[in-house]
Amino acid sequence: MSAHPQCAALIAAKEKKGLSWAQVASALGQSEAHVLAVVNGTSRPTEAEFNAIAKVLGITSSVPHTGVHATV
Repeated sequence: MSAHPQCAALIAAKEKKGLSWAQVASALGQSEAHVLAVVNGTSRPTEAEFNAIAKVLGITSSVPHTGVHATV
């Protein structure tokens, strides 16, 4: 199964910036396990949390919050 488009955008941005998930988590004040759960779709982030991850990764365009990343 291929990555959800939002996941793919986060993964690509992380790779482009040369960051580890631990570094992303540290910048957010979250655990690496939590950030990975958001990225792989096992945890649904709030819109603010998703936007914070995108900001750390340098994503400036709007990333839709649908599917596995739907906000509650």
